[in-house]
Amino acid sequence: MKIRLWIVLCVALLTYHGPATGMKAQESDTLSIWVNGLCGMCKTRIETAALKVRGVEIASWDSQTRMLEVTLNPDKFKEKKLYYNIASVGHDTRQLLAPDPVYDALPMCCKYRDFETHEAAQGAAGDSGLRPATGDSEVTGDVVTGLVAEAGAEGEQVPLFGANVYWMNTSKGTITNEEGHFSIDREEGAHMLIVSYVGYGNDTLHVEGPADVEVEFSTSLMLGEVSVVHRIKPTSFSFSSAYKVQNISEKELTKAACCNLSESFETNPSVDVSFTDAVTGARKIEMLGLAGPYVQITRENMPDVRGLASVYGLTYTPGPWIEGMQLNMGAGSVVNGFESITGQINVELRKPENSDKLYVNLYGNNDGRMEANINASYAINEAWHGGLLLHGNVRPFQLDHNEDGFTDHPTGSQFIALKRFKYAGKNGLESQLGFKFTYMDQVAGQVDFDPDKARDEQEFWGSRMNTERMEAWAKVGKVFEDRPYSSIGFQLSGLVHRQDAFFGLNEYKADQQSLYSNLIYQSILGNTNHQYRTGLSFQLDNTLESFSFGSFERNEWVPGAFLEYTFNYLDMFSAVAGIRADYHNNYGAFLTPRLHLRYEPVEKTVIRASAGRGQKTPGIFAENIGIFASSRIIHLDSSKPGNPYGLDPEVAWSYGLNFARGFTLGQGDAILNLDYYHTRFTRQIVVDLDRNPQEVHFYNLNGKSFSHSVQAQLDLEPLERYDIRLAYRFNDVKSTYGEELLPRPLIASHRAFVNMAYATSGQWTFDVTWSWQGSKRIPGTESNPEPYRLQDTSPAFSLINIQVGKTLFERLELYGGIENLFDFKQQDPILASDDPFGPYFDSSLIWGPIFGRKFYTGLRFRIN
Repeated sequence: MKIRLWIVLCVALLTYHGPATGMKAQESDTLSIWVNGLCGMCKTRIETAALKVRGVEIASWDSQTRMLEVTLNPDKFKEKKLYYNIASVGHDTRQLLAPDPVYDALPMCCKYRDFETHEAAQGAAGDSGLRPATGDSEVTGDVVTGLVAEAGAEGEQVPLFGANVYWMNTSKGTITNEEGHFSIDREEGAHMLIVSYVGYGNDTLHVEGPADVEVEFSTSLMLGEVSVVHRIKPTSFSFSSAYKVQNISEKELTKAACCNLSESFETNPSVDVSFTDAVTGARKIEMLGLAGPYVQITRENMPDVRGLASVYGLTYTPGPWIEGMQLNMGAGSVVNGFESITGQINVELRKPENSDKLYVNLYGNNDGRMEANINASYAINEAWHGGLLLHGNVRPFQLDHNEDGFTDHPTGSQFIALKRFKYAGKNGLESQLGFKFTYMDQVAGQVDFDPDKARDEQEFWGSRMNTERMEAWAKVGKVFEDRPYSSIGFQLSGLVHRQDAFFGLNEYKADQQSLYSNLIYQSILGNTNHQYRTGLSFQLDNTLESFSFGSFERNEWVPGAFLEYTFNYLDMFSAVAGIRADYHNNYGAFLTPRLHLRYEPVEKTVIRASAGRGQKTPGIFAENIGIFASSRIIHLDSSKPGNPYGLDPEVAWSYGLNFARGFTLGQGDAILNLDYYHTRFTRQIVVDLDRNPQEVHFYNLNGKSFSHSVQAQLDLEPLERYDIRLAYRFNDVKSTYGEELLPRPLIASHRAFVNMAYATSGQWTFDVTWSWQGSKRIPGTESNPEPYRLQDTSPAFSLINIQVGKTLFERLELYGGIENLFDFKQQDPILASDDPFGPYFDSSLIWGPIFGRKFYTGLRFRIN
């Protein structure tokens, strides 16, 4: 199908906004439900389960009253989901009982159903005095029995289940049973009996000796508003997960301009961002000292930046669309596939069911770049929600500040649109449907280059990249009502990508069609200490790349199956063991084992270890797009004609250790992270720029290739609303080039990082980021004529970025900033810029910033 037809279909879908509903957003509300439990461990378990429900903002469970109080956003909240979550961790509510296997797995002190077991546990730890209601007990000895009820609509008595009954100034108490009855032994010297129930005032009775009493509530007690405020950290780390995951929020992303995904890591020391070349302005990311394609980047746990989009795909996700990200270094989950080698980055876009009804972001800088983002969400009915995300940017002006004859930035435009729908049924069924269209047209090269002229008539060197990409995806999930710990989900996505480009006299055209599906089932083995996920997946990629010197076609299909088992022992130890079995039509069958371990010897001190295998098919041209902005002759030293490009797949093992310690410092919490990761390639495609400065060679690794990465990071809040992030990283990354083991080029061995963020009570925000990079090895140019030679290593350099923001009227935020405050630039980033059609022209040897000081400003406006 022609991509033009895809565009027509996309536009038609994007223009449909669903019926108007006239629904008005509600304010936050509260809900009280009775949840059975006994101790502090129960409290943590119940509150954690409640907070996982969408729309629940605050959860507090009282062990005496057994009442769970939740503050929630009613527009996003599904009450039945709250009962499911609580039952799935082993606690009964009046609406839903916990499954017996889940209850049986609870610790002894949490066995609320078995009074004798609880008595034994409490006897060892100190008697709490809490006794269950016994129903219609006879009055024997000094015992008080009774009935607690409320007045019904017609004056009748309605028994209250779970009312709290206790002696004043003692810990002796009980709760009423389903018939509203209770029985309580007298505490010595006690004669004031208190009866309480949420929503009513306490009733205090004077009781002497054995008695049978009756309490009827009739007047509600209206509580005043109570606000509990907790400042959420822009970046947080989970202590409970076996994976070492950084949760990056929208607030973190707004610390910088963050125009797209490639610019979203300016305040994160774990990810490096650099340029592929000095002409096209394309950015690439690095993690653990290795290039971005070794990082698996997903959108809501489905494949996103890969294939022909390995580099430019980072610009296909605008920053204002991002709701949050999860960053995991090292081996990831087998559920998401086999391609992750150095880590995973999962991007969560704004959801139609809980996003602002309207969000507008405008941006502009002193280089003429202008951007606009418009996000809208709406309710179609109670079950269906829709969302529309729009992005457009334009860079119309040619600038040549360093006067080398080449434009500093590409000129052109980009348009991206995404339409999505979300369904949430009342029977545990949820589904999503989305469509996305991307168009990009950009021109770069010499200032006098005319893109409308035929290339064989050009006197000046130029480049043009035109991209059209259409994506569609669907998700369906089902949580079983009778087994809330079990669910099944299905993911399906497809894309058509067309790229038409040229670099000087070299033409590069590429087409890709991809299909992905993933079926996932998860449940427990006996109890929630033993969980598993299993399923089937399928990946199809058809790619055709055409050059001036030939073409390459890759038709790949990979069916696979996976199993992942999770074991939890109390809150102290957890393990996730996974394995995949896949079959590649070119490479054959292969296994992907992965293991993650977590141990928490004391609270907020966690030690993690991970190990796993990763494999990927390299897109050697798309992943190294910068080589086209040079006169290098491409040599493909292939030896296996049946494989893509005649080369082996890339295979690596990744091992990691992490130590995390949380503590209180100054006005808030602090966390120290120490990381070590080792990646060792057993197969790799070597990109050799050292053999000859006029050539680039691609060949299979014959020797060693590895990465050692050590990082220390400290996040702290020494003063209220003042966050500091300090980090240092050391990378030792080497590969065998020819027969010599050398440091990988253009990668810094040392990096230091400081980010400081302060917010005033008057809604001012201030952010400062300082980063320092050590020297990098530059591929050899000693055989070039003297004017076209570079040093063997680059100098170290520092960069400082500053941003200030101010919120007005709670809806409007103005912001402005300076990037590269001290205007540091790589001098003469284009080798032989005076002779771009000559043999020494090369703009791909980039070790530092190629743009100088940049001023920008913008606004964010939202309607909730």
